[in-house]
Amino acid sequence: MIRGIRGAITIKSNTPEVIYSETERLVKEMARANNIAPEDIASVIVTTTPDINAAFPAKAVRSIEGWKFVPTMCTHEMDVPGALPLCIRVLMHVNTTVPQKDIHHIYLNDAVKLRPDLVREKR
Repeated sequence: MIRGIRGAITIKSNTPEVIYSETERLVKEMARANNIAPEDIASVIVTTTPDINAAFPAKAVRSIEGWKFVPTMCTHEMDVPGALPLCIRVLMHVNTTVPQKDIHHIYLNDAVKLRPDLVREKR
């Protein structure tokens, strides 16, 4: 069965270093919290708000040890007035038998405002 795991993080600045480090932090936490190995991942879609354009966050995902062959793609979020700025979102499609209600979606920094109903205490 394929399940989607959601994650989001806000960043402090639109620089390649920050984009790469915070994307890597988010994706690693998503995998850790859900006990996901790269071989379990069917694909990863990364979106950014339009104010993030200094680097491709998908490059950070592919740069993680063991993730080189994980299919990854970037795109921009819709430019909705009042949307949370400087936000990177990730949708990871994984092969898992974990029930949907037990998936741990990860929201970091100010992104916790997006889905406070899904934010859980760290295990």
